[in-house]
Amino acid sequence: MKTTGNTILLTGGGSGIGRELAREWATADNTVIVAGRTASSLAETAEGFDTIHTLTFDVSDAADIARFAKEAVAQFPAINVLVNNAGIMRYEDAGKGRDLADAEATVTTNLLGPIRLTDALIDHLSVQPDAAIVNVTSGLAFVPMPQTATYCATKAALHSYTLSLRKLLEGKVEVIELVPPGVQTDLTPGQATREGYLPLRTYIEQVMEGFTSDPTPEEVLVPSVMPLRTAERDGKVPQMVDMLFDAAKARG
Repeated sequence: MKTTGNTILLTGGGSGIGRELAREWATADNTVIVAGRTASSLAETAEGFDTIHTLTFDVSDAADIARFAKEAVAQFPAINVLVNNAGIMRYEDAGKGRDLADAEATVTTNLLGPIRLTDALIDHLSVQPDAAIVNVTSGLAFVPMPQTATYCATKAALHSYTLSLRKLLEGKVEVIELVPPGVQTDLTPGQATREGYLPLRTYIEQVMEGFTSDPTPEEVLVPSVMPLRTAERDGKVPQMVDMLFDAAKARG
């Protein structure tokens, strides 16, 4: 992925990792369109940046995704990079019968959302110069935290989908997977100040080093996510699952 001169459409740009990535890319002479549900949050991201623009849409609504994709391309025909960053993380107890509303919302937002938006834009991206798709997964795609079983499953599925896209789009669209560790954001209650999670600023600095590598790696990984990413290779998945389970249980 080239570092400057892109027109980047980034979902989930109203806070956290998405907000900071948008600002970094805008500072590096890219045009960035941040998209999400809440106009006021997107406006905060764009404040002070002439090259950050905002569009609202509902990533959980198939019809709205189709409407949004057409609007985005009409307003910004030079879009050559899609960053599927929007996502939700809900705690749940999958070990007993429960209301599945949170699980269903997680699948719709975290998995169907990126699939639908990619599908709506793929024909456009396939003919753009220097085109790229960046799918944001998680270290929990490789070792699940049982208390967030559906979240982890959607990120594992998106990892698999990314592998398929990379092969299918070979020679036309670069496909990159961004794999965050636990980062201090507002993804879950209390996470923004949670001890042991990577400070957001530190994470962004490390990620930008990955994106400025030549060539850009297929997976953008930072040091603290490596134990999760390599756990299966190293035969440590059961121990890591236990560790994540116990840590979440201790937090209540």
